[in-house]
Amino acid sequence: MSARTDRVDELLREEISSILARNVQDPRIGFVTITDVDVSPDLRHATVWVSTIGQPEERRETIRALAHAMPYVRRQLGVLRLRRIPELHVKADDSIERGTRVLQILNELEEGADPQPPSISETLPTPVRGRDAGETEP
Repeated sequence: MSARTDRVDELLREEISSILARNVQDPRIGFVTITDVDVSPDLRHATVWVSTIGQPEERRETIRALAHAMPYVRRQLGVLRLRRIPELHVKADDSIERGTRVLQILNELEEGADPQPPSISETLPTPVRGRDAGETEP
């Protein structure tokens, strides 16, 4: 990544977080953290990585609600001094959840307890950052 796209990534992350906190009043959107934004080199597309709390169905509903809100968020980003405001794509980021699980396993090992067997979601391969398996570039 270039220094320019890195700056745009950070600017968009901050602004999207602010817009969601202040302007989006959708009850389907629970506690959400924008963990990262990855802008394509041509600045036409941006993947917004979000971490959510709740049961799997609640998380899916939150992601759907965020995806529904992204055209509004994009219009709000129009005040930024960018040549082009990218099209926003929402993706779930489970890195915080996975990190918490690793710490839990390490604590269990330290205490001498056998760690709990992993759930099916923990045994699946982790998607490549920026693109899920089988997904094409935007």
